Amino acid sequence: MLRYSVIFFVIAIIAAVLGFGGIAGSAASIAKILFIAFLVLAVLSLIFGRKR
Repeated sequence: MLRYSVIFFVIAIIAAVLGFGGIAGSAASIAKILFIAFLVLAVLSLIFGRKR
């Protein structure tokens, strides 16, 4: 999931440099959502992994 977040972030940077503002904004928002989902899942796995 973190890999896809980085990929969408790179796509957003390349699209912004080339002048595609709509695509850059969409890719950046997808990257942000994926990164937040990664953080939530990482914290949950740390919390629930310690109980076992």
